Amino acid sequence: MNAPAIRAIYGFEMARFWRTALQSIVAPVVSTSLYFVVFGAAIGARVQEVDGVPYGAFIVPGLMMLSLLTQSIANASFGIYFPRFAGTIYELLSAPVSPFDIVAGYVGAAASKSILIGLIILGTAALFVPLHIAHPVWMVFFLLLTAVTFSLFGFVIGLWADGFEKLQLVPLLIVTPLTFLGGSFYSIDVLPPFWRAVSHLNPVVYLISAFRWAFFGRADVGIGISLTMVALFLVLCLGAVSWMFKTGYRLKS
Repeated sequence: MNAPAIRAIYGFEMARFWRTALQSIVAPVVSTSLYFVVFGAAIGARVQEVDGVPYGAFIVPGLMMLSLLTQSIANASFGIYFPRFAGTIYELLSAPVSPFDIVAGYVGAAASKSILIGLIILGTAALFVPLHIAHPVWMVFFLLLTAVTFSLFGFVIGLWADGFEKLQLVPLLIVTPLTFLGGSFYSIDVLPPFWRAVSHLNPVVYLISAFRWAFFGRADVGIGISLTMVALFLVLCLGAVSWMFKTGYRLKS
């Protein structure tokens, strides 16, 4: 492990984030406020509680997970794609830096950015609704695990994409719809039996369910199952990254 190399990559990526801190921080605050106005006020006026939790508080884990997934993927995919686009990736590959160092630097920075934004959203939500986190340690654990896992997924997308438009293809057409259909703003227990069974095919359901359990001690899916699914996806992402570096896929051509 080349610690100076990891720090250099991490520092460079974080510096790029702070240069655009205004749009990076203000945008999630504004969007979160709008979600509370639309969902918390309009729908919350008709749906007072879900599983004994006030509706305004119930949607907070889903909002955080929505931003966490999209930001993790976007930050990691752009972070590794731009050096490929500019051609500077070859300088990095020819340096005495291992694939582990490269992945640790880019994924660590992407995860840090998304965690920071997630915490900002949590702070913004606290201005609208009273929040009590039942399992704060587990909440932080799931926050870290999800950020790292989907930053790895974004890294894979950044290596796979051969154009800027493809960087947005998976987040916009797959991840965002799955997040909205994964129980972000409702409990899957309210769905008819058939659609409830179909929902269990959505991997995001397990993420949101685990995160909501950390907040309220209630979950749509068993916490053990959720952990297993997240760990499985993490292993798949690690395997994909390892294969890409071993074969040089989209790195040496």
